[in-house]
Amino acid sequence: MFNDIGPLELVTLVVLAVLVFGPEKLPKMIQDVTRTIRKIREFSESAKADIREELGPEFKDFEFEDLNPKTFIRKQLDNDELGLKEIRNGFDLKKEMAEVTDAVHGRESESSSSASSGSAGGSVDMTKKREKLDPDERPPYDADAT
Repeated sequence: MFNDIGPLELVTLVVLAVLVFGPEKLPKMIQDVTRTIRKIREFSESAKADIREELGPEFKDFEFEDLNPKTFIRKQLDNDELGLKEIRNGFDLKKEMAEVTDAVHGRESESSSSASSGSAGGSVDMTKKREKLDPDERPPYDADAT
C-alpha cells in the first residue's frame, strides 16, 4: 500500500502529524484510524464471502484479483493450453532485428545468406544510393517524411 513512501517522507509525515494533532491526541487518532481500516477490511471480506456464496459452487476458484484486466490477461497468457509459450519462444527478436539492420545497411547476415543462396532470384538492394538528379527532374516526394 505504501511501497513508494521513502524513510524521509515517513519521518516528515510523523512530524507533521505531531504538529497538527499534538502529542496528546495523536495516539487516539492512530487508534481511530486503525480501527476504521480494520472495519473497512472486515466489511470488504464479508462482502467478498457473500458474493462467493451467491455465485455458487461453479465459481469456487473465483478470485476478485482476476477482475483486474492486467491480472486476467497475465493469467490467460500463462495458461499453456493455447501454446503461447512455444510461439513466444519461437521468436528471436534480436536475430530478427539484426537481419533487418543488415539488410538496411547492405550487409549479408548468416541466415539471409543461406536463404538467398537457395532462391533463384537475385538480392534486393535496400540501401538508399541515389544518383544525381537530372536538372529538370524533381526530387521524389515522401509523404511520410513531411
